[in-house]
Amino acid sequence: MARAYASTSEMSCSMDLVMGYLYPSKQGYFSPLTPATANGDKYPMSQLTFIEALQSALKQTGSSVRSIAAKSGVPYERLKQVARGRTNSTNADDAYRIAQAFGVSFESFMEGDIKGHPPSVEVAGSVGAGAKVPVFEVYEKGAGPRVEVPAGFPSSGIVAVEVQGDSMAPTYSPGEMLFYTRATPDGVPDDAIGRICVIEDIDGMGWVKQLRTGDEPGLFHLVSINSGSETMWNKRVKWAARVRFNLSPELVRKVGG
Repeated sequence: MARAYASTSEMSCSMDLVMGYLYPSKQGYFSPLTPATANGDKYPMSQLTFIEALQSALKQTGSSVRSIAAKSGVPYERLKQVARGRTNSTNADDAYRIAQAFGVSFESFMEGDIKGHPPSVEVAGSVGAGAKVPVFEVYEKGAGPRVEVPAGFPSSGIVAVEVQGDSMAPTYSPGEMLFYTRATPDGVPDDAIGRICVIEDIDGMGWVKQLRTGDEPGLFHLVSINSGSETMWNKRVKWAARVRFNLSPELVRKVGG
């Protein structure tokens, strides 16, 4: 049951948005997220929590947390904690200001409807295809550049890296953008064996190679496609994730906020 609050200051009090049970209404009181709003309109059961909506809006627009903080007037550190899911609450005023910073109504924001912005994914850094590249996930989560994802391709849970070197040519050329999903923080999933993968070796170097089982348990061959490039035999691997799809350099469109 929704209830009215006695004052605007009470309306702006902290509320639980993470679990999706509450959202701030324009009438100045809180009402259940589902099944109905204060005026009786039904929301779909797929309605996002506030944190999910914020993360989705950041991804769709390629905006940085810092740029949205500046536009909305919400303190950067506070917004950063919300975007990372490290706080269980925000307030009604901040919630509306954040939605307005994306140029949409609060209702559209909560539905993930950020019109005019193609989906995008974060670029973790570069990965070596012959070139020796230090561990490539160099950006703090949510702080890296982003690249547009073409229509019809997934963006949820996807990370991108840019190819350096030509050991995987002609399959992947320098400047190619590779998209992958890490199923686990560490280790090599079964579906990675025999596939071209984004790999971090035990020395902290990032590679794109075809991954094959090595001569002993725990060792792997990192195979180059280009016949003129060396294959790395019996390497220890920290983690590997198969490449899900790729974009050639001329199709890559980087975005930012």
